[in-house]
Amino acid sequence: MAWWEWLLDVSGIVLLLLLAFGIGLVVRRRVLARHGGTFELSHRLTADEGGRGWVLGMGRYSGEKLEWFRIFTLSPRPKRVWERDQLSYDGRREPIGAEQASLYPDHVVIRCASRAGDVELAMSPASLTGFQAWLEAKPPGSDWNSR
Repeated sequence: MAWWEWLLDVSGIVLLLLLAFGIGLVVRRRVLARHGGTFELSHRLTADEGGRGWVLGMGRYSGEKLEWFRIFTLSPRPKRVWERDQLSYDGRREPIGAEQASLYPDHVVIRCASRAGDVELAMSPASLTGFQAWLEAKPPGSDWNSR
């Protein structure tokens, strides 16, 4: 077999693998979103460097939990999970510098406090309204464990 035939075979296999990966991402997103409550949600994994550390993802409300899934993975499990009673909203700001290119357009950056430390998330203003409503929907008097 000539070298160019090997090159064509390898190119064909790579294209098939890329196509299968793309189809897998679409199917995964559909499966995760089938029960509703999903939205575009980015999470800042490292806050050491200004504007860096953002990872695009998708959020899903699951009862008392907010689950965060990375966009470009085939894993059906959430990468991060936050309990509603362990989060408190600390404020919002507009993306600055490199964050504008790293995040979805028109998203705002929010800061939340949790028992594990500060959490930075980015979402659309409409999703932020839903997030705040979800946080405030805690049953009355349910914060007695946090003292």
